Amino acid sequence: MKLTAHTFVSLDGVMQGPGGSDEDTTGGFERGGWLVPLADESFGAIVDGWFATAEALLLGRTTYEMMHPYWSAVTDPGNPIATAMNQLPKYVVSSRDGELDWANSTQLAGDPVKAVAQLKSRPGGELQIHGSHQLVRTLHDAGMIDEYRVLIFPVVVGKGKRLFDPGAVPSGFTVVSSSTTPSGLVSLYLRPAPFRTGYLGVEEGREVEP
Repeated sequence: MKLTAHTFVSLDGVMQGPGGSDEDTTGGFERGGWLVPLADESFGAIVDGWFATAEALLLGRTTYEMMHPYWSAVTDPGNPIATAMNQLPKYVVSSRDGELDWANSTQLAGDPVKAVAQLKSRPGGELQIHGSHQLVRTLHDAGMIDEYRVLIFPVVVGKGKRLFDPGAVPSGFTVVSSSTTPSGLVSLYLRPAPFRTGYLGVEEGREVEP
């Protein structure tokens, strides 16, 4: 299966609590809901497109518990996100005991890298991560994510969980596709590539470029 990571981020890289004030208050975060004023029809179309290609979902326990009460309450068959959330297999990386009572949910205990590697080895389409800050960081550092789908919002949140915290394993990226919505959101599809450096300087009075 192809492992893809999907996230909303601010200009300063914050991914925490984008959709509501009480979505994720970890660490005393008080700026939840920062994407709502900037959401437009194009935003909805982009996210619908994400879920249209999902065959299974991979979530951290915090994200799972945040999404469950909201999306399980949306029973509108015309809502493609709710349909995917409620019907697709959901694999939850968690070391905590406790029943997972959202339909089609399976807990992945033990080493998350090994557990996800087993899922990736199965035939099929996309295994999608949504949110799940700690899980994305772990899998990024292990080099396991095949593609990142990032929606960047023109706002600075100032603090909160970031997609790439200090100490993340360096990586370059190949841009698969990019687009901008009327509200100024930037959609990027990125595939990991080797991290590279270059040289800029002056030699014999002339600027030296790569």
